[in-house]
Amino acid sequence: MNLFENIAVGFRGLRANGLRSALTVLGIFIGVLAVILGTAIGQGSRVKILESVQSLGANSVIIFSSQDMEGKAAGYVARLSLKDVRVLKEKCPTLVQVSASFTGNAKLKYGRKTNGAQISCATPELLSIRDVNIQTGRSITEKDVRGRRKVVVLGNALSVKLFGDRMDEAAMIGKIVRVQGIGFRVIGVAKKKGAALFDNLDEYAYVPLTTGMKTLFGAKDPSEIYAQIPSDDKADAAKEEITKAMRISHRLKAGTKDDFQIFTQQQLMSIGNTIGGILTGLLSGIAAVALLVGGIGIMNIMLVSVTERTREIGIRKAIGARSRDIRLQFLVEAMTLSIFGGVTGILMGVLISLMVNKFLHFPASVSPFWAFVAFSVSAAIGIFFGLYPASKAAKLDPIDALRYQ
Repeated sequence: MNLFENIAVGFRGLRANGLRSALTVLGIFIGVLAVILGTAIGQGSRVKILESVQSLGANSVIIFSSQDMEGKAAGYVARLSLKDVRVLKEKCPTLVQVSASFTGNAKLKYGRKTNGAQISCATPELLSIRDVNIQTGRSITEKDVRGRRKVVVLGNALSVKLFGDRMDEAAMIGKIVRVQGIGFRVIGVAKKKGAALFDNLDEYAYVPLTTGMKTLFGAKDPSEIYAQIPSDDKADAAKEEITKAMRISHRLKAGTKDDFQIFTQQQLMSIGNTIGGILTGLLSGIAAVALLVGGIGIMNIMLVSVTERTREIGIRKAIGARSRDIRLQFLVEAMTLSIFGGVTGILMGVLISLMVNKFLHFPASVSPFWAFVAFSVSAAIGIFFGLYPASKAAKLDPIDALRYQ
């Protein structure tokens, strides 16, 4: 028998047990689908995190307080202060801009509509660092901060939630929105910006730093400090300057741990890459287990098939079929099952990824490399797990096979 005749015999064997073949394919299908979706979600998560980090502002540096209690009296809590901002401006020539920031949650109300939002108590520098641009109206100014004016800039999505999509943005300017029951005059609506880390910046509200901290939250100290460097290559120099300046400001002695933490945009991007890689690896591991189970299923079904078709094998050998013909027949059946499962798994993975992109606006993307890997693995599984049943069938003695009942 030539190669094509062997392939034709293999396909006839699969068609003879259509339901069983379909159920066997299902294991490979699920495994390959898991590979495709796992890598697509992992890559999408990485892209989403990197986009979010970039939304924090170009070349930004964020300083947080640290809760490290080592060497401190009981009840001590590390805090940032407005003094820290002044020291950073004086001692850190690498920094282009520095601003204190305080973020809290509050209820905003206009008419009968009430909506919860993140309130960013900001300065003009902070809005510049975080690249918050105004679409209608104006931004917060130094006069607003110094005068503790009760004014607010609304995020694009937040403005729609409060005023509805029928009101023109220009008509929103001058309206009074109640924040925690206190009236604030709308002075601007920000352009669409999207998400930053775990927040949607389009649902933020921005008020002057002094007004927000004192009037809304009764806070004395900022929750974080934002700074900006001129370029990526200045990140290490900026961190060194900030560390020295903050230790001076906090009067930390030599050998005492820092009571603050510094994150550059590059660090946050590195964390995003790591999270994406871990997620991809985790999901790929689950997919590998699913493929292994699918491969074992193929071997099991092929062994059953060899047993059921023992007389058929004996007849074929009796009329001249060689051992390699029998081996090829069963290998073709095993590879067909695994390759068909692999191809359908890839196609379904691509389809689901496209739907996630369109309807959930999540950047799940199928890598051609991983699609090729998934296809290659599914083909290899057919060969690996089909080889033993095929060899067992090829080694059957034709006389014993013909006697098999």
